[in-house]
Amino acid sequence: MVLRHEGPHRHIGVDSHSKLIHSVRSTAANVHDSRLLAELLHGQETEVWGDSAYTGQGEVISTHAPRAQDLTNKKAHRNRPLTEADKATNRTRSKVRARVEHLFLVIKRIFEFSKVRYRGLRKNTSWLYVSCALANLYMVRRRLLPQPRA
Repeated sequence: MVLRHEGPHRHIGVDSHSKLIHSVRSTAANVHDSRLLAELLHGQETEVWGDSAYTGQGEVISTHAPRAQDLTNKKAHRNRPLTEADKATNRTRSKVRARVEHLFLVIKRIFEFSKVRYRGLRKNTSWLYVSCALANLYMVRRRLLPQPRA
């Protein structure tokens, strides 16, 4: 599973193998990404790939997804920059996380959910759920349509 926070309001959990969205949460802009980690995990994960916003959440991951391996990116701290090995590890992990970025292209470009005009959290959340459902359908469209006979 890949965790992704998109914009100030959208928190999305994506399966890294099927590239389908399985968890969606929408919050006010002042809620930090890591506070919703437990809600984005469904418990059957074997790997959790997150960006550096999810650093230090190993306990939450082990509690809500006991079989999951924590593969979140490492984070640099003041007066303690990342080592070259940590940078290489982050690059490798980011390559896996990049596979699911296609979903966000679909949501932003095809379904035009790149900018949200604030209409209230409830309406924006409804629009987000619809966009994510349509993005899932778009990602599996070739499997759903009948294949031409040769």
